[in-house]
Amino acid sequence: MEMILIIILLAIGWFWIDSLNKRERAILLGSELSARFNLQLLDESVACSKIWLGRNRRGHVQFLRTYEFDVSASGNDRLHCQLMLLGNQLGYWHIPPYLQPVN
Repeated sequence: MEMILIIILLAIGWFWIDSLNKRERAILLGSELSARFNLQLLDESVACSKIWLGRNRRGHVQFLRTYEFDVSASGNDRLHCQLMLLGNQLGYWHIPPYLQPVN
């Protein structure tokens, strides 16, 4: 019984640390996507909204996490965006259409 409890605690600890690492990856990718489209990532607003299982190209099961974040084109607006990580790889992203500010 004690061994099962230790295994469960280790699994929870691993999942927590893995989730923190994936959030850092999502922040980096969100920042890169924002910069690519001349947008500003707001408040490091990256938050995980869904976790489920998916398969990578080799057929291995990995966690599929959806992160939501906000960006701004002019500093006065907020655009709600998404990105999806399969394991550590960017699988999908969405930035809605927006008007670019005139300089």
